[in-house]
Amino acid sequence: MPSLRDLRRRIRTVANTQKITKAMELVAASKLRRAQERMQNARPYADELTGVMAQLMGRSSGREHPFLAVRPVTHRCLLLVTSDRGLVGGLNSNSVRLALRESAAGGVPVEVVTIGRRGRDTMRRMGRNLIADVSNYGDRPMLSTILPAISVAMERYEQGECDQVDLIYARFISNGRQEATLQRLLPVDPPADAAPAAADFEYEPDSAEVLDALLPRYVEAQVYRAVLENLASEQAARVMAMHNAAENAGEVIESLTLTANKERQSSITTELMEVVSGSTALDEA
Repeated sequence: MPSLRDLRRRIRTVANTQKITKAMELVAASKLRRAQERMQNARPYADELTGVMAQLMGRSSGREHPFLAVRPVTHRCLLLVTSDRGLVGGLNSNSVRLALRESAAGGVPVEVVTIGRRGRDTMRRMGRNLIADVSNYGDRPMLSTILPAISVAMERYEQGECDQVDLIYARFISNGRQEATLQRLLPVDPPADAAPAAADFEYEPDSAEVLDALLPRYVEAQVYRAVLENLASEQAARVMAMHNAAENAGEVIESLTLTANKERQSSITTELMEVVSGSTALDEA
């Protein structure tokens, strides 16, 4: 059994770790509020753009555009969004696991574009065909920060080098729930349940040309929205992970304290028995 000194040293070490995890939980909670605000501010724009796209595609049926071309899938591209940092529980591993499963499905070659260091490192380690990466995008990324990765995926599709582009990210559902999500980006197909545009717009010069101009912006908005959702999911997962770590540290401290108290009582009892034995021996002498 460890000595009383070793037990006290371990208790101090775990207590210091608990202080760190509690501080990280508070910092993540503060960042979570800001990440949720940015995510919620981006949702109306993305939703309205989706509605406008649905309206334009309805008016421009039969319009030929590279982003609308549906081809037999012989080559896929995955755009994987993860965090740059760890300590987020299973958030990144769930998204990466979904990406690995998709890259092995269908029996077609798959290219990977990553946004976030965790996904990049895993894809490299697993030997996947990583063609582009944007990492260290921070807590307040701008669209221009992640645009290079989006542009690579769009160019590959437009040039016919891949036939489908899918987006994988951690969708924010609630503070306690984040879900790895697969969304098709290209060819563009707005959701069937997309809310209609707020008004029946008249487009100049015509709806077909406006559609051509909006298609790339639509793809960029969907990816940017996913990055913001992933950021909110990251902070929520970190709050939960650090909260659980602090609670586990508390349980370890309680267990070590109990063991230390037992060891201290045992040493006191031993010392008392030695004193009594010595006193008895003197009396008998």
